[in-house]
This record gives sequence, structure tokens and C-alpha cells, in this order.
Amino acid sequence: VRTGVGFFDHMLSLMAKHGLLDLKVEATGDIEVDFHHTVEDVGITLGEAFRRALGEGAGIRRFAWALLPMDEALAAMALDISGRPFLVFRADLKGKVGEFDAELVEVFFRAFATHAAVTLHANLLYGKNLHHCCEALFKGLGVLLKEATRLEPRMEGPPSTKGML
Repeated sequence: VRTGVGFFDHMLSLMAKHGLLDLKVEATGDIEVDFHHTVEDVGITLGEAFRRALGEGAGIRRFAWALLPMDEALAAMALDISGRPFLVFRADLKGKVGEFDAELVEVFFRAFATHAAVTLHANLLYGKNLHHCCEALFKGLGVLLKEATRLEPRMEGPPSTKGML
């Protein structure tokens, strides 16, 4: 993972590790201005890649939830691979981790959820260390993606009464 934004690279690597994702990311952007466009564009691209890789979603579980600790921080998260993009993001991430504006975590989550066409709820219940708060959210997203895409042997076709996600 190489975006030119060190902390963001670290978060994406954590998400990939805990989501068992084979993730290769190389991005360039106007990071001399700020990191916003790069973070958002990576979210858009990963969301689109996830959606394409999922196809019709035949046999997947579709839903996942996680309560994920990172030391003193605790994130409660849920995912529905529904075909309906929506994000609920409740985390007061004000400040910086190194040079990274922590408010960009929401920018990434929104771009990913929109372009993956998933409903994602990300709630930071509490935490003091901003690095740990961000880490709980990214690890949580990885866990959600892994669990929601796990194959359910008894599920035939897409997991929807409509016959499509």
C-alpha cells in the first residue's frame, strides 16, 4: 500500500490484514495541498473494486457486525451489502495523527460505502488516543468485509428476497 500518506497507508494495511484482503494500492495525488483528494479517491476506487469483485453476491452472508477494541478505544460497526449506499458515521475525530487529519477517516468511509453500494454504520463508542480510535474503525471495516462476504453454504443465489442486491 503506497498512497504517499503514511498514516493512511498504515490504516489500509490494517484493514486488509483483518479483512483477509489481497490489497494492492498505489495512488498519487495533490498531497502537497492536503490529503483529502487522495483519501477520497482511494475510497472511491476500493469501493468500486469491491463492488465489481462481489458480482451478484451469490451465496454470501451479506450482513456483518463487529465490536472492535483497540486498547482504550471501542468501535461498534455493522455492514449490509445491500446495493443501497448509506453511511452512518458517529465518531468525533478531531485533530491530527502526525500529518493526517483524522476527519478524513469519514471521507474515506463515505467514498467507500457509496461506491461499494453498501450500508455501513461506524460508531466510535469511546476512545482517547486518536491513533487507536482510527485503528479500531479501520480494523472493524476489515472484519466486516471478511464476515459479510463469507460464503453461506445453504444460501442459493444472492441473499435477498428480491433476487438481487
